[in-house]
Amino acid sequence: MKKALKIIVLVLAVGFIGMQFFQIDKTNPPITDTETLEAAVAIPPDVALILGRSCNDCHTNKTVYPWYASIQPNGWFLKDHIDEGRRELNFSKFNTFETKKKKKKLEEICEQVETSEMPLPSYLWIHRDAVLSESERKALCDWTKQAVTNLEKSEPPA
Repeated sequence: MKKALKIIVLVLAVGFIGMQFFQIDKTNPPITDTETLEAAVAIPPDVALILGRSCNDCHTNKTVYPWYASIQPNGWFLKDHIDEGRRELNFSKFNTFETKKKKKKLEEICEQVETSEMPLPSYLWIHRDAVLSESERKALCDWTKQAVTNLEKSEPPA
């Protein structure tokens, strides 16, 4: 029994060490200023701080990878979350969307923040500073509603 346990531990240790040779690509894609959220809508300084603290790591091409992204399989899961977040909503590409999609994404930001779907609970476990207060949730929702209104005003008449 002891020999079998030693073999199992050895196999697991070798497997874990082997995983470390398969690191994730931490290179952020380039950002074109005219394609960003900031180019599409006005962002008040307080909202910019909230977005920077609680959203940008997964929803921009400005991800700052934490130290544990270098330990596999953590890095693989983290990279998958970031890739999924960028696919769903990438602030670095926001101004490339049609106006209809921009408005929908802004509305979804408010919905997901109000229901505490975002930031993801798994992100908040380690990033305690990303937790949103009620006043921050309200500020984000107020901003998204104003941004939608501004986009509607800037649309050419049909």
